[in-house]
Amino acid sequence: MSSDAADLQEAVARFVRAFGLHQPDRTPCGTSIPTSEAHALGELARDGELRQVELVHRLRLEKSTTSRIVAQLVQRGWAERASAPGDGRGVLVRLTPQGHQAARRLAAARRARFGTALERIPADERDAVLRALTLLTEAVDEP
Repeated sequence: MSSDAADLQEAVARFVRAFGLHQPDRTPCGTSIPTSEAHALGELARDGELRQVELVHRLRLEKSTTSRIVAQLVQRGWAERASAPGDGRGVLVRLTPQGHQAARRLAAARRARFGTALERIPADERDAVLRALTLLTEAVDEP
């Protein structure tokens, strides 16, 4: 491995630990729910309802994993499943009122966490940080 690749690996590992991304049962903003559930909650809050197969694509997870996440959201009372209109096999997932409330709490916690982080970055370097994260995401993103 080249020195540059090793440096990138170490920097990403430090980033993951600093944000708590290695803690699967807590979100980076400190909320005590699995990160995968928080991502599903955010996607559902953004669109109101989604076909479960669309949630699979957005989360980039296996169907079985997404199904398990949806089951957890249903068990928490945050989501409900219904048959997709015009598709007897399709599943539609939507947030309940409690799910919308949970999504709002998570969004507020995210804003606070990222707002604090952004304030700690010198104003003249913020655009560079955002651009670097975008470039890194694009570099590792599968086509």
